[in-house]
Amino acid sequence: MADTIVLYPSPGIGHLISMVELGKLLLKHRPSFSITIFITTASYTAGVTAPYINHVASTTSSITFHQLSTVELPPSSAAIPFEELLFEIPRLNNPYLHEALQKISQKSNLLAFFIDFFCNAAFEVSSKLGIPTYYFNTSGASALCVFLHIPTLHETITKNIKDVHDYIKIPGTAPIYSQDLPKVLFDRESRIYKLFLETAVQMGKSSGILVNSFEALESRAVKALSDGLCIPNAPTPPVHCIGPLIASKDNGSNNDEHECLSWLNLQPSKSVVFLCFGSMGSFTAEQLQEMAAGLENSGHRFLWVVRNPPTDDETKGNSAPAEPDLDALLPEGFLERTKDKGLVVKSWAPQLEVLNHNSIGGFVTHCGWNSALEAICAGVPMLAWPLYAEQRMNRVFMVEELKVALGLTESTNGLVTAIELDKQVREIMDSDNGKAVKDQVTVMRNCAKAAIQDRGSSRVALEKLIKSWTKG
Repeated sequence: MADTIVLYPSPGIGHLISMVELGKLLLKHRPSFSITIFITTASYTAGVTAPYINHVASTTSSITFHQLSTVELPPSSAAIPFEELLFEIPRLNNPYLHEALQKISQKSNLLAFFIDFFCNAAFEVSSKLGIPTYYFNTSGASALCVFLHIPTLHETITKNIKDVHDYIKIPGTAPIYSQDLPKVLFDRESRIYKLFLETAVQMGKSSGILVNSFEALESRAVKALSDGLCIPNAPTPPVHCIGPLIASKDNGSNNDEHECLSWLNLQPSKSVVFLCFGSMGSFTAEQLQEMAAGLENSGHRFLWVVRNPPTDDETKGNSAPAEPDLDALLPEGFLERTKDKGLVVKSWAPQLEVLNHNSIGGFVTHCGWNSALEAICAGVPMLAWPLYAEQRMNRVFMVEELKVALGLTESTNGLVTAIELDKQVREIMDSDNGKAVKDQVTVMRNCAKAAIQDRGSSRVALEKLIKSWTKG
């Protein structure tokens, strides 16, 4: 019987891509493996993921996709926060998951089952079937320290996190100001808090946790995890740092060269600041005006990806946003005045290719962990501008602990002002502080390369894990 690995990402294209890349990595080390990826969707996400799934299926024969029943959410789900939906959809699919896992177990040698954070409901199913179950943590080792420490925080901090207003000490990380923790942890009576708490407990009972990071980047966090400090009253499962795991350029998107790459070819080396904020990162019209003024005043060359201001429809469902009207959103005359130094592109740019272009000298990022890893591997220093989820926490790690970024500071009304952006762009591009960040990123870039080479830390960790399944 074939040795099979089953991967189970939560809904959404970002989670799916991460799991596919994990599958490709496993196949690189053991081409004989058969990889099955379970797809759980709500009706509103299927159209977004289908082209990517078709592309992977046609180019990687050892990866097959199994569509679990599409979940039709009740009308009441319109009032459910997006993070709760990510937990709810896999939960509703548990009966179909049980059936699918049983069938695979009967036809092949099912070595391991991987789930991500939001698929926690699947842990109960796989545990009852006796299948070794692993969590794939895509947020880094420092974030994992926080997540595994949630049950301890729940016991030791009796009031809501939002009311603490103090620094919180968590093993393996720099002290984190309470308001920089993910908002889902603010209210201990909320449904989403209880889901995160439950998931943290279950992660501690798993067969192991894979982390998209490497030891040299987060050595303090990795040591705290290996020493069992984040779960003080129970055993910590084995933690395997197998990164950096970065999506390949060929992910099913149009392979024609994007206009921004042609423009970058004309710019001097390390002269351009790149501003890009992920697939869900968008700003109010007022904030876009401030950003434009800050970039213009800085005098630096820039490549800026602009999306429309957020709408309620887009925050649920990954629906494709409308193309932005740049003339309406940006200050009058801005595009004309900056045409010799800047390029504004609508909605999307090939981030990985841009970051690896010789003209890029700095990256203003929302602090998504995948984006941070891409910048580190490209040797690009960052300005940290978190927007949602665990990104404020990531900013703390990136600025205070890893020293690969400088932080942008919001004013009391939540805006990053033109003055602040202007100042920090100059800082990262021109100052001694900026040079120190560049030097650190260069060191980490080299460490990242070493980690995935023969006898590198991530290569060794993955080989050790695979041998534990195959006993040879």
